[in-house]
Amino acid sequence: MNLSVLDIAKRYVKADKLAEGMLNRVEAAIRCCDPCLSCSTHAVGQMPMEIALVGLDGAVLDRCARGGE
Repeated sequence: MNLSVLDIAKRYVKADKLAEGMLNRVEAAIRCCDPCLSCSTHAVGQMPMEIALVGLDGAVLDRCARGGE
């Protein structure tokens, strides 16, 4: 799962911004690792998730989120 998220980050992090579609790609990677077929296929696109891009100084450079607010 970590390697999948790393690959997604390499493609979807542009400078100090998170590119559109990153939440969906990360969710798909997580669902691929889910051993429960029912859980991994239902409610696609509804998984509460937050991604924060953090700089070397610890400051949040960008953030995207959905659900759970």
